[in-house]
Amino acid sequence: QVDMVESGGGSAQVGGSLTLSCTASSRTRCAWYMNVYRQIPGKEREFVAGRSSDDLLTYADSVKGRFTIVQDNVLNTLVLRMNDLKLEDTGRYYCQTTAYCGPREYNVWGQGTQVTVSP
Repeated sequence: QVDMVESGGGSAQVGGSLTLSCTASSRTRCAWYMNVYRQIPGKEREFVAGRSSDDLLTYADSVKGRFTIVQDNVLNTLVLRMNDLKLEDTGRYYCQTTAYCGPREYNVWGQGTQVTVSP
């Protein structure tokens, strides 16, 4: 009914940039509340960026000023531009959405995308 596909990520050097794209799909029109989480080696899964309760984009302190979201509800797409990458940004990044499709609600996760930052 509702699916999430991720693309992008990859490898970059410290100070470089990468992009993560999240694209959701459904049979019908939905309201998308999309987020990105990441799993850093040795750490718990953590919030990176996404929608706040008042529908504003928010960022984790660790990425604020470096990562930027572009979101398009019409196209059901979130694009996360990751600039000024640091070694500690290395991890697996996951797109997530809570989708409201008429009276129905879905919680959907992408497959994960690796981000690797090297010296």
